[in-house]
Amino acid sequence: MHYFFKILRFGLPYKRYAFLNVFFNILYALFSALSYVAMIPMMQILFGTTEKTTVAPTYHGIGQIKSYLEGIFNYKVTQYLEQDSGKALLFVIGTIISLFFLKNIFNYLAMYFITFLRNGVLMDLRNEMYKKTTTLPLYFFSEKKKGDLMSRIASDVLELQYSFLSILELIIRDPLTIIFSLIVMFSFSVKLTLFVLIFIPLSGAVISQIGKSLKRKSEHVQKEQGEFLSLLEETLGGIKIIKAFNAQKTFIDNFFHSTQRFFDFSNKLLNRQNLASPISEFLGIVVISILLWYGGKMVLIDQSLNGAIFLSYLGLAYNILTPAKGISKAYYNIKKGDAAAMRVLEILEAKDDMEDAPNAVEINTLNREIRFENIDFSYDQNKVLENFSLTLKKGQTVAIVGPSGSGKTTVANLLNRFYDIDKGNLTLDGIPINIIKKKSLYQLTGMVTQDAILFHDSIQNNIALGNPNASLEEIKKAAKIANATEFIDKLEHGYDTLIGEGGNKLSGGQKQRLSIARAVLKDPDILILDEATSALDTASEKLVQQALENLMKNRTCLVIAHRLSTIQKADLIVVLNQGKIIEMGTHQELIAQPSNYKKLVEMQSF
Repeated sequence: MHYFFKILRFGLPYKRYAFLNVFFNILYALFSALSYVAMIPMMQILFGTTEKTTVAPTYHGIGQIKSYLEGIFNYKVTQYLEQDSGKALLFVIGTIISLFFLKNIFNYLAMYFITFLRNGVLMDLRNEMYKKTTTLPLYFFSEKKKGDLMSRIASDVLELQYSFLSILELIIRDPLTIIFSLIVMFSFSVKLTLFVLIFIPLSGAVISQIGKSLKRKSEHVQKEQGEFLSLLEETLGGIKIIKAFNAQKTFIDNFFHSTQRFFDFSNKLLNRQNLASPISEFLGIVVISILLWYGGKMVLIDQSLNGAIFLSYLGLAYNILTPAKGISKAYYNIKKGDAAAMRVLEILEAKDDMEDAPNAVEINTLNREIRFENIDFSYDQNKVLENFSLTLKKGQTVAIVGPSGSGKTTVANLLNRFYDIDKGNLTLDGIPINIIKKKSLYQLTGMVTQDAILFHDSIQNNIALGNPNASLEEIKKAAKIANATEFIDKLEHGYDTLIGEGGNKLSGGQKQRLSIARAVLKDPDILILDEATSALDTASEKLVQQALENLMKNRTCLVIAHRLSTIQKADLIVVLNQGKIIEMGTHQELIAQPSNYKKLVEMQSF
């Protein structure tokens, strides 16, 4: 339960609910024992063995409280018996009903307060996991499937919610119910209670043995759930390609195989868990049967025990079995919860190698230049950039071109500090990028990518993503600069139009112009354009290119280009090949000589 106890810290903000739960569980356990004790006078009345007490007892201190309460009760019963046996019976039955009523009221109150603890922990865990997910570096997500992350935030956290309930039952309610019942049982007969206690640990040992493999089986179930959620996420994201390539059967087979494994793992887990109830009940009946034999001898043969007390004793013994069964069930839940806690903590305790350094500084503007000096960078041992050096002066537009896989997008990712460099220096105005606060850096940069990443929200909120306090007039001005008002004004709800998941209600050119408007409104010092027009048709490209030119004015721009016609006005063009710079110059300089750039231009012109 190492992992599970680490999760318990999330319960600290709700400790008052835990204390209230403990308080009412103590009362529940106490009245649970007393409700069976109260049945003794009723059976004594029925059997005609009631002890007559004609003088009201005197209180002699807390040490004699048991004798005093018994004396008071017997005195009242004696008074009623002298008047009418029916009245005495009604008095005893009323007392029993009252005790059972209070027992169940306290049980409800204990469950009422633990609800706030359980749901509070659930909320805080999900919030913390979501927050952690948004702050982790990008390389973390290249190693994890989205569906698996979703499963951890949804299902694994839900598993922990119920485990929290189980651990409070395991520590407080059920053990106290057993303890209070045993105290009363010892007061009835030490010999008989010691006899019972021989068998309870044996039952516990058998139940414990069953639960040993639950953690491993639960881990398999949760992992497989992540697998089929990942498949579902991939299917929904790529449904066009799946249909276009007639690949439905392949994906259906993969999904069916995953759910079959989930089915098998779940059956093994639940069948093992379901053993708890019948085995604990059977062992309980065995204990009761042995108790009937041994106790029956004490009543009928030895006559060392009163019959009414023995029947009440049996009720108390049964009162032990129910919480004992609850403890075994809670033990199983905690075993399952430990597996879920391990998967949750893998996210919460994931190391962020790119956290802000203790001496990190803020920069509010770019005053001079961005400098790449002898940069080396690799993805999983595959070198992408080698000895890369480049300087972007403030207000300059630098374009990077080259074949796919040459490292163009990597340069943009390093400038955004999505990854840290392996070797060399990357500085902004002479300040190393790794000691600039990430929030400050992201405030300084704006990005327009090849795939316009939009969200299922209104046009207004999508444009205002980087500047949520912007007025509607400012949003409209940004949309105008991005040539987006042309289609926004034609929409029925204008800027309040919901654009669907990923902006799927808009065309490619419209989505891209919204991305540009978003960057315009943010008004960044440094603009990164990563093949922003490569996925567009000619008509859309022209509108988007005009919007980009409006956006690039008076900014420091890094342009990753596929269509070379869009970068002819750049101040500097850098040609990359296999992570190395092979050519640099303006469009006119490079086209005037037999360069690789000239060959690329001629190929696209053709």
